[in-house]
Amino acid sequence: MNQDSSRYTKPAVILHWLIALVVIAMFALGWYMTELPKEAAKQTAFDLFDLGVYTWHLAEEVSPRNFYFNLHKSIGVTLLALIGLRVLWRITHRPPAMLASYKAWEKKLATGTHHLLYLLMVAMPVSGLIMAMSGKYGVKWFGIDIIAGLDNSTLRDIFKEAHEIIGAIFLIAIILHILGALKHKWIDKDGTMKRMSF
Repeated sequence: MNQDSSRYTKPAVILHWLIALVVIAMFALGWYMTELPKEAAKQTAFDLFDLGVYTWHLAEEVSPRNFYFNLHKSIGVTLLALIGLRVLWRITHRPPAMLASYKAWEKKLATGTHHLLYLLMVAMPVSGLIMAMSGKYGVKWFGIDIIAGLDNSTLRDIFKEAHEIIGAIFLIAIILHILGALKHKWIDKDGTMKRMSF
């Protein structure tokens, strides 16, 4: 695609929306799993989120909390790989120039917000991965052991706190990003949203 195009490249658009959906799903899963009781009967089949849509079968019995925490870690590892691809694509492909209609403060705010989003997008799963590695269970990727646990509770607690703080900041940045996009769509009525559309 031409470098001076007013639209983002197709891979950039696909990665943007795919990562956005997974990040939102991860926030929902994070809130859901932390509310689950630590002591519960183990089972081998889980009706995902009790919605009656899909039942996940396992080879061994685990508690609901364990199942959803492992699911969160598995999706988090996958998300980190997708984010790595997105960062690589962004480094090797210049984004389209901002619209000429943007005011100077809008350009600065957009640039700052995008840099912050990229930083948080990397920091969130990395902090979660380090937290998981620091625990005694380590990291499984959809049932496959990929990183053994260090059983370092001090390090785990530090990165648990970091993961929660980064998550709160990330959520605020995402909301600002969405509000900015909606402003351009409904108030400014410019072509901002079209640049990141299919």
